[in-house]
Amino acid sequence: MQIDGTMRDSEHIYDAYLVASAISGDRAALGRLVSRWQPRLFRHAWRVLGDPERARDAVQDAWMEILRGLPALDDPVAFPAWAYRIVSRRCYRVLGRLVREPFEPEAAGEGAEPPVPDHETAEFTSDMTRVVAALAELPASQRAALALFHLEGMRVAEIAIALDVPPGTVKTRLMHARRKLRERLEGVRNGQV
Repeated sequence: MQIDGTMRDSEHIYDAYLVASAISGDRAALGRLVSRWQPRLFRHAWRVLGDPERARDAVQDAWMEILRGLPALDDPVAFPAWAYRIVSRRCYRVLGRLVREPFEPEAAGEGAEPPVPDHETAEFTSDMTRVVAALAELPASQRAALALFHLEGMRVAEIAIALDVPPGTVKTRLMHARRKLRERLEGVRNGQV
């Protein structure tokens, strides 16, 4: 989903307004901020972790840290990257624990990616199923960078902050993720997989 510049700018302005209002004590603004960002942060955590329950737990923990740290946030415009960074750190902690106790999403009956929106054509649904399956095969770090760039419309510099890596690393992850997706999807199209 590509968002045009004007819409993206107005979204950033509205988020910055909500953050500034929440910092000043406006509970309604804080509620709207949480309502707006909860689904985005959850999708990000689900993409990284591949499990909705663990993603919910990571985001809930992240919100506690976000709410505690919000008054110290110097620039309300930086909220999206800052919040994604907190969620990313929580997810990577969970992934670190999973290395010691492996988890298979399929064993829990869950997919490796949040559900995609319904659309009218069966062909679109079939294509999206292949894309979601290919995304699920990417390493979590590449999947996160790709989703933040293409689905959330973040810039490389914002993603670098969100994932706590240098911008060059974000570019490298995007390049490798796109290459792997292209190879996987072209292989499916050519009947190789």
